[in-house]
Amino acid sequence: MSHVDGKARTRSAVTLTVLAVLFVIGVAWAWSTVTEPFPEPEEQPACVESSFAAGDRITPGNVLVNVLNASKTEGLAGETMDALVRKGFAEGTEGNTAASTTDRGVVIWTTDPDGPAAALLKSYFGPGTEIVEQATAEPGITVVVGEGFPGVKDGKKGVKAKDDSSVCSPPAV
Repeated sequence: MSHVDGKARTRSAVTLTVLAVLFVIGVAWAWSTVTEPFPEPEEQPACVESSFAAGDRITPGNVLVNVLNASKTEGLAGETMDALVRKGFAEGTEGNTAASTTDRGVVIWTTDPDGPAAALLKSYFGPGTEIVEQATAEPGITVVVGEGFPGVKDGKKGVKAKDDSSVCSPPAV
């Protein structure tokens, strides 16, 4: 019987040792996982240059828009941005500026004043809206709203590109 008891004791000791090693490995793995820092969110670009061939349709969702308030009316940039987003435009930044606007109370700043994105955006402000070739610190097209701004109207659901062009579009999610 002592021979059987010795084998059983040896087997029990080996089993307990293996279980103890597995336990220590599990605790070490769990500790390293719990104390690992959270991954940093990947920074998304504000926009990507989307190419459109002549004849391609550009819709509000393809256009990133920024709005600057040049009036004394607090919150005008935010209200205008909200209205443009409801119309389908991609939301850029909003803020204030000391720049002036025309009598219509709105000016569009873009690096491509003859481009389809500017033409589409202009349709939401009316035919007298001035489009100025002007680069800004923010990507996309910038709308400057000032005193006398009548608000955002219903515009075109899309325009066809007359020539090959690129548009600052929101990144695909």
